[in-house]
Amino acid sequence: MEMETICNLLEALMILCFGLSWPISIRKSWISRTAKGKSLFFEVFIWIGYVFGIMNKFIQYGQNPERGWIFFLAWAFYFLNITEITIDMVLYFRNVKLDKEREKEKK
Repeated sequence: MEMETICNLLEALMILCFGLSWPISIRKSWISRTAKGKSLFFEVFIWIGYVFGIMNKFIQYGQNPERGWIFFLAWAFYFLNITEITIDMVLYFRNVKLDKEREKEKK
């Protein structure tokens, strides 16, 4: 197996592992209906990191469009992960709104 293929496989596996955690976070955000314990700052930086990863893939593809399927698999995982974290960030704003409504009801 050539080195580029190994590197793309390792990258795809890394992104897959990261991506497995987002559905858990989304579920927790959906069910808990609170933003307490969540950090938007943290999620924004991870989101930006995924943007950089996607940009890197565009650059790599532009330099050599003849890529194997593992390259495209890694690229797909970037898009999947950024979609999942975006959903979790939207839920954060929903939950902040719900937290504020609960605070108003207490007063």
